[in-house]
Amino acid sequence: MDEHRRTILPSGVRVITQHLPGQRSVTAGAWIGVGSRHEPEELAGAAHFLEHMLFKGTPARSALRIAQDFDAVGGDLNAFTTKEFTCIHGRVLGEDLPMTLETMADMVANATLAPEDVESERAVVIDEIAMHEDTPDDAAYDACHELLWPGNPLGRRIHGDASRVRAITREQLAAFHAAGHGSAPLVVSAAGNVDHDAVVDLVARLFGERPAPREAVWAIPDVAPGGLSAVVRDLEQVHVVYGTTGIPRGDERRWPLSILNVALGGGMSSRLFQEIRERRGLAYAIASGHQAFSDAGAFTVYAGCSADHVGEVLSITRDQIAAVVQEGITEEELRRAVGHVRGSLISSLDEAASLMSHIGKSELCLRRTLTTQEMIDRVEAVTLGDVHAIARELLAGKPWSLSVLGPAVPVDMTAFVGEAA
Repeated sequence: MDEHRRTILPSGVRVITQHLPGQRSVTAGAWIGVGSRHEPEELAGAAHFLEHMLFKGTPARSALRIAQDFDAVGGDLNAFTTKEFTCIHGRVLGEDLPMTLETMADMVANATLAPEDVESERAVVIDEIAMHEDTPDDAAYDACHELLWPGNPLGRRIHGDASRVRAITREQLAAFHAAGHGSAPLVVSAAGNVDHDAVVDLVARLFGERPAPREAVWAIPDVAPGGLSAVVRDLEQVHVVYGTTGIPRGDERRWPLSILNVALGGGMSSRLFQEIRERRGLAYAIASGHQAFSDAGAFTVYAGCSADHVGEVLSITRDQIAAVVQEGITEEELRRAVGHVRGSLISSLDEAASLMSHIGKSELCLRRTLTTQEMIDRVEAVTLGDVHAIARELLAGKPWSLSVLGPAVPVDMTAFVGEAA
């Protein structure tokens, strides 16, 4: 496989592509360094609202024309917002990439934000917020992040809440768009049937007048002392998220952390899955994971179980965390986890959409994109000592927070808040 190519334009826009031989389609993305973390508190939800509005048209393209242009070539166009960036992405045949990039550039720079469109889309966004809140595991994760970073934009929900979104004016959205999308770092990535030099020429024409990017200055989130969120809701199961702060996206310890995560709760052979689901049948869903940001991270364990099992699930989770902190993992666990991470990396990056996402996100957030082989080398270099060290550094001596959503739990959950190991 060819490796990626990278060009920085005089405007500061970065272009990164990877050609995949034998593919006729291409997946492209415009990555804008604006997310919910950039919002002032009174505009919570504005970044996600604005993502919706980008599709409502420009002076040159109506919303209907945007939809028709992609339908006419059998392509698709979509977008998503995170806490630190927004991405517009599309998949088309290689010959339709110019149309795709031209449309994306127009949407980013020239969104009309017509008052009637703001009002109609506001209702859609509020419906989406309600749908998100009706997804209990998502709501439990949101509550845990709020506990980990109270009062910090990183702890806020990406979608905002309905009351704030109802109050955002068209003028506020326009100002947020001009201040954010107009000067934020921008990366264009593409993977599949793509010619790098042709993309560079096209992006230079489309984004050539863009002002130099203004990097965000983050407010480093404080570490909370550990908190509890217990929301009683009429559900069949209790959704539990148990978490502590992690490490930033670019931290080199992410490689041993990926191995630790697989061994602890990131796979079907992991300790938590085997002990809680397979051996004892206490939960249908149990998994650990790590979410990284530019200057922070969250390590969490999620479980979906009956109310009667919550106490036992949390007790076993704490015991397993203590075991990896005190003893590390075994050679056999290390071997399986390395194979798991290696295989997952290779298989995910065989697909153009995942590869476009990897190179675009890496370029925007890290200013460097590792090749597949470089990532494999780092994973295979992880030792038992590395895993034990990150377990002690990350999981011990720090407060843990707990969010619980579902029917009332017959156990004192405050016993699980605080240091877990």
